[in-house]
Amino acid sequence: MSTIVSNFNDALKIIANMSWSDVLDVALVALAVYAVIAFLRRTNSTKVAQGIILLLAAMWLATVLQLTLTSFILRQVFEIGILAVVILFQPEIRRALERMGSYRFFSFLGRQLGGQIVERAIMQTVYACEDMSKSRTGALIVFERLNHLNEQLVSGTAIDGEVSSELLKNIFYDKSPLHDGAVIVRDGRIAAAGCMLPLSGNANLSRDLGMRHRAGIGMSERSDAVVVIVSEETGSISVAVDGLLKRHLSADTFEALLRRELNTDDDAERGLRARLKRTKGKDNGERHQDN
Repeated sequence: MSTIVSNFNDALKIIANMSWSDVLDVALVALAVYAVIAFLRRTNSTKVAQGIILLLAAMWLATVLQLTLTSFILRQVFEIGILAVVILFQPEIRRALERMGSYRFFSFLGRQLGGQIVERAIMQTVYACEDMSKSRTGALIVFERLNHLNEQLVSGTAIDGEVSSELLKNIFYDKSPLHDGAVIVRDGRIAAAGCMLPLSGNANLSRDLGMRHRAGIGMSERSDAVVVIVSEETGSISVAVDGLLKRHLSADTFEALLRRELNTDDDAERGLRARLKRTKGKDNGERHQDN
């Protein structure tokens, strides 16, 4: 018991003598450890991590037991292993650096994808995807967040238009020249259509996923974008975020997922959502009357 109390007192003394630089140092190391763990989980590399930990434990044990030759061999294996890991995870490391390079570091000075414009874009996207799901019209819609997608934007046709259900359905109509590419939504407006997206390099993806889904997953792997996919074969609605694909979403789940990922304001969204639904109902009533 006295040992525990003594250790506790020593810990309190260390904490009391810590300066702001020590706190910053610990925070940076904790952030780095968290980033490594998140990277390993995202890339399904737990077995590799277990192998590295086992190797480190063997090196420590060989040093404690003064096994000079074994310790030397393990050190050489570890040094070569570091290079092998870099080569093995080169695509993932490259994607991480690309995301860092395209990050809007000063985006906190402005508002991040919020307000009525984005809420309206979400609702119009939901309406469009519901209709395209019923008609089995393939669609690929990318919501840009903090990472710039300029490289993908220049590959398509600039539009800079308000997001509307009718415009999205016209773009993805199978006779449209832009239907094969992706629509990129920036700050609640359609920035471009017919954009080319990078395909995912994940070899573990299901074989029933087509090029549209693989492009959506690939875009979400290389950026923080939220990618919406409507299957041309089944009509199912899917969303890709951070390399993960959520499939066969209902309209309500799809809407809630978009709102959560794009961080819209609750008060603004409730009022505008009601207005948009009333507007859509009115438009549908007018269409029935015309028919």
